[in-house]
Amino acid sequence: MIDDRSRDYMNARRVAKEYEAVTRGLNRNMPSVPPTGIPDEVKQVDLWKKYIAWEKSNPLRTEDQTLITKRVMFAFEQCLLCLGHHPDIWYEAAQYLEQSSKLMSEKGDVNNAKVFSDEAASIYERAITTIMKKNMLLYFAYADFEESRMKFQKSHSIYQKLAAIEDIDPTLVYVQYMKFARRAEGIKSARTVFKKAREDSRTKYHVFIMAALMEYYCSKDKSVAFKIFELGLKKYGDIPDYILCYVDYLSHLNEDNNTRVLFERVLTSGNLPPEKSGEIWLKFQDFESTCGDLASILKVEKRRQQVFKEEFEEREATLLVDRYRYLDLYPCSPSELKALSYRDLSKKYAPIVPLPATTAPITSTTTENPKTEEESEQKAEYPKPDLSQMIPFKPRQFPPVGAHPVPGGVFPLPPAASQILTLLPPPICFQGPFVKVDDLIQRLGECQIPEVTIEEPTENGLNNEKDIAMETEGQKRKRDGAGDDSDEDDNIIQAPIHDIYRSRQQKRVK
Repeated sequence: MIDDRSRDYMNARRVAKEYEAVTRGLNRNMPSVPPTGIPDEVKQVDLWKKYIAWEKSNPLRTEDQTLITKRVMFAFEQCLLCLGHHPDIWYEAAQYLEQSSKLMSEKGDVNNAKVFSDEAASIYERAITTIMKKNMLLYFAYADFEESRMKFQKSHSIYQKLAAIEDIDPTLVYVQYMKFARRAEGIKSARTVFKKAREDSRTKYHVFIMAALMEYYCSKDKSVAFKIFELGLKKYGDIPDYILCYVDYLSHLNEDNNTRVLFERVLTSGNLPPEKSGEIWLKFQDFESTCGDLASILKVEKRRQQVFKEEFEEREATLLVDRYRYLDLYPCSPSELKALSYRDLSKKYAPIVPLPATTAPITSTTTENPKTEEESEQKAEYPKPDLSQMIPFKPRQFPPVGAHPVPGGVFPLPPAASQILTLLPPPICFQGPFVKVDDLIQRLGECQIPEVTIEEPTENGLNNEKDIAMETEGQKRKRDGAGDDSDEDDNIIQAPIHDIYRSRQQKRVK
């Protein structure tokens, strides 16, 4: 008995030391706020996840799965008190309960398996009814969890609850809802969801694309998919992304005539503004270069040039680049494309000059690190400010004297000027007189300063003949004095009248 207790004591002592080391640095008093990404928050998230992973590793070395699950869920509950706005923590907690339920079911413990499964559902329910009630990720994970439990009606209610929230974009909700309805109940149920999505004024064009492609791939009915695309074109005919998806669908069906008709309808209907039609014209040109002849390619290029006169004015060579390019292959080098001011319209948010890796010469440097040249080009494309020269902004309601006030605060003085101000007396010590700067500047501007003529020196800084004569006479005297002996110089020098040294010598002799 003593040996057993001693063994338990040593085990508990070991776990206590490990627990103290793992939880060192955790801030349990940190308030639960939405993720900000600051370093302190990232550090706390890592510490909490390390603590949870330590609990999952079974530090007690016990075989009781129920005890392990309870300890891990206790760690999750503590973590949610500080990181309740992080959806990954909620999801990992529910996932662990789901895995524990499957493990208990494999061992034959049906009761505990059902308990853990219900607890996982309660975790999801608690998340979407409290601080994460607008997080789509947890709603979708909860719906999939209920779908795995064959509770389809519960999944329907989850999607409907999320779609009923007013201040969200329900487009993705209806897309995932249609996928679930097709998996669980077939294509007819998905059509019912699509009907609800069309009646919702907040949805976007993605719902029509999803419904059309689902009809084409699942029910194998091209006519239904074609009708859905046409229905969406009436509503979203001014959105290039929807038109491009429709074009891709028709081109994959090898219906060249219908594809040309669609291009002509879209580009000549007037619904699509010219500034949004750049990608459509480029797609039309690529289609003609693949399926048409040279005459049709030139015709499309001419029409495109007429639409974008200002952009292609004196830059007709960029049309040739679009004619001969293929995917990420370009007929010119990056420097030549930059000189042409070429813009790749096939890629959204692309720079003016694309940087194809295949166009650049293949060297040992590009083979080892193919992104080096591209990154250097992009860095050179967008210059960054010198942050070391920037002054920190410090908002202040009442700016001090001498500061630079701007809306919202002041910019502080440089450090050297601030040090000088600390040595000076405060502004309240100065009682006047106060100078009107505007009047002073005006007076200085009205003053007429007399002009003084300055004679320029002619030679060696001497202005006239008299100065030159005096200068030569002085030089002669110096030369004559330099020829006398040193004895004569001593005789010439006379002692001062009041010579203190000689008077003292005479007194000593007497």
